[in-house]
Amino acid sequence: MPSFDIVNKIDAQTLDNAINNAKKEILNRFDFRDSRSTVELDKKTSTIQIVTENDMRVRAIQDTIITRMAKQGLDAKALDMGEEQYASGNMVRKDIKVREGIDKEVAKKIVKIIKDANLKVQAAIMDDQVRVTGKKIDDLQTAIAHLRSADIGLPLQFVNMKS
Repeated sequence: MPSFDIVNKIDAQTLDNAINNAKKEILNRFDFRDSRSTVELDKKTSTIQIVTENDMRVRAIQDTIITRMAKQGLDAKALDMGEEQYASGNMVRKDIKVREGIDKEVAKKIVKIIKDANLKVQAAIMDDQVRVTGKKIDDLQTAIAHLRSADIGLPLQFVNMKS
């Protein structure tokens, strides 16, 4: 029976390259001259930490990161923008969490979208992914097209297609 998996994964090396390119761009920008801005990627916790002087620079760094991610082929929907916090002195710190995997609420939403489409496929939640099975590959491809048009709030990848 044909099947495929719906996952949300970010390639760690590609994300690291995007962050490094963003750092280089920030160092070369005129509006960041004599700035004490830092951007760090913690690979263990999948968190991007931004520390800079004011809110305007935080937004500029954030926009640069999103642009560099798009150029690397990564979807910015995977970023969970946190709140800005005031660090020591006049510094502003912002932690951006990189979401991986599909949590239970989003998985239930995906299953509901598939069931509401009246397709001849079955969806099952398996840990942090959703497996979709059907009798025909055409039905699976219709399910993929339907999910791509729906707004889930996460970047979805369709992997492990078996016939």
